[in-house]
Amino acid sequence: MAAELHVALVAADREVWSGEATLVVARTTSGDIGVMPGHQPLLGVLESGPVTIRTNEGETVVAAVHGGFISFADNKLSLLAEVAELADEIDVRSVEQELARAKAENDPDAERRANARLRATAAR
Repeated sequence: MAAELHVALVAADREVWSGEATLVVARTTSGDIGVMPGHQPLLGVLESGPVTIRTNEGETVVAAVHGGFISFADNKLSLLAEVAELADEIDVRSVEQELARAKAENDPDAERRANARLRATAAR
């Protein structure tokens, strides 16, 4: 029997997703990282960007994550995000307007968040 990867993606205000997965890919301050069952323990800082989860059922779950931490030990992966939302929950038209506003106001933080949300919707 293959080892299982238990995943919990949690935002400050709610549990966004939890379940079993074969692979999770996330962006950290050190670069993109892929975690599978049996990975070495790790602790990292999450960057704004999409998190891709491949479930044991072969489905792909994508979420936009903004800041937080990633922790892995004993086949338990925790993604503790300041803000996280599933790609299916994101209104693309609204985010495109946010991106245009951020560019017009020269707000790099808002621009980075909007771009992360758009990348997550493109990956779903």
